[in-house]
Amino acid sequence: MDWYSTVFELIDMRSFSNLWYWIALAVVWSSASHWVLGVPYDLVLSAARHGGQRQIDLEDLVRINCNRILHIGEVSGMWIIAMSCALLSGLAVTGFYYWIEFAQAVFLILFPLGIVGVLSMVAARSITLRALTGEALRKRLRLQRLFTQVIGLVSIFVTAMWGMWQNMSLGVLGG
Repeated sequence: MDWYSTVFELIDMRSFSNLWYWIALAVVWSSASHWVLGVPYDLVLSAARHGGQRQIDLEDLVRINCNRILHIGEVSGMWIIAMSCALLSGLAVTGFYYWIEFAQAVFLILFPLGIVGVLSMVAARSITLRALTGEALRKRLRLQRLFTQVIGLVSIFVTAMWGMWQNMSLGVLGG
């Protein structure tokens, strides 16, 4: 067996029947719900439990990340939106019109992440404009995490249903 065949056997382009795709999907949503606005959620919990220096660290990290997110949005926001829309449109057309499974799989990961990205920008702006600190800040971060988890849950469910339908319609499960 040559190297090329080995690689394409390991990385099957039929995404929905590939274990690596499902592992990647789980890692993406696990990471997205753990890192709220670039802040690890365990720091939010630690600040709530212990306060003091941990709360100061949380507020500093949130301030830094919110300022960074807002700066990126101001400087490159229109380009990011344009490139994201072009990429997602290309994936949607390639995947669902031309029926390329790999494009469908990538779209089903990136589209919901785009929604989370927009909600993160809204949260960063809200936190900065309202100058949230203490419990109010932790509450806003918990809300952002809840939104991310709900979007992730719906995304995984839709992807699983679509993937099962793809596999069954292509006869992978039927023999």
